Amino acid sequence: MLFSAALVLSLLPLSVFAGKHQEGPLRSRHTHHARSIQARNNTKTYKLDDYYRGDSFLNDWDFFSGSDPTHGNVNFLSKEDAASKKLAFVQADGTTVLAVDDTTTLPSGGSRNSVRISTKKKYNGGLFIADFWAMPHGCSVWPAYWSVGPKWPDAGEIDILEGVHEQPTNQYTLHTSDGCTLSTDNSRVSTNVIHDLCASSGSDNRGCGFLDSDTRTYGKGFNMVAGGVYAHLWNDGGIKMWHFARGEIPADITAKNPDPSTWGTPVAFWSSSACDFASHFYDHSLIIDTTLCGDWAGPSYTEAGCPGTCADAVADPANFRWAKWKLNYIAVYQ
Repeated sequence: MLFSAALVLSLLPLSVFAGKHQEGPLRSRHTHHARSIQARNNTKTYKLDDYYRGDSFLNDWDFFSGSDPTHGNVNFLSKEDAASKKLAFVQADGTTVLAVDDTTTLPSGGSRNSVRISTKKKYNGGLFIADFWAMPHGCSVWPAYWSVGPKWPDAGEIDILEGVHEQPTNQYTLHTSDGCTLSTDNSRVSTNVIHDLCASSGSDNRGCGFLDSDTRTYGKGFNMVAGGVYAHLWNDGGIKMWHFARGEIPADITAKNPDPSTWGTPVAFWSSSACDFASHFYDHSLIIDTTLCGDWAGPSYTEAGCPGTCADAVADPANFRWAKWKLNYIAVYQ
């Protein structure tokens, strides 16, 4: 049973936990630093800086194998264990698969093997283009593609693709320390504002964000059209995001000559007029992960129309047939 938009909105106080404050020490473990990227709104030429595809998702990203800071029922595997259990591998066509175990029967309340990876390199801006063929979905499943800096929320978090269960559309969210809100001028976005205060803490982790209305942006609807592209531009003017379904990807993206000024209305926009981005967002690693139940998918499980309990769902491997990322590439331009 799919979420309605109203149900997604009712769950928002729980929806930030991909960036829960306990995660700060874990997220700052990387030591490789990228040059600051000074992409600007009036710049139409972007230089390809990093191109992650195939084995580079396995070699140029770190595998996180600690306890899930969002309290999910998962065991995040090391690179070696994920490869040996065939939960992280590259297909013959170059597609990288990151999967949740869908073969092992567990006791109710047990933890299921999954994968979480993050870039070794850190970013301070740029144009990021992610092409995914498929993403995880299903009752108890909580996938996310996002980025975060050290000492959450001081260095900020950017959630590009995130949701739970069979949520019908994607949610775009920022999390910061005090001092950031959504711009009062949001006429340039095609989605609905769900919260305008970006500051996140242990008592209020909603962040500031938008909810899409296009069912091709998340879960089954995303996969049914062979996925598509999520692009976000982070520069001194703020952060903008776009989504393009598979058949609507601009030719300039495919040609590796992206020009965001031609892409039309973004799905999300946070203006620097309402936030000092240089002081609130820095040293970000890109992250792709799938957790189960936990701080968002656990409490929302019954209300989402899922059967039984979240703990029981995790125990049954049949529930995770579609809990797979299939990654074409992520390109980073400066």
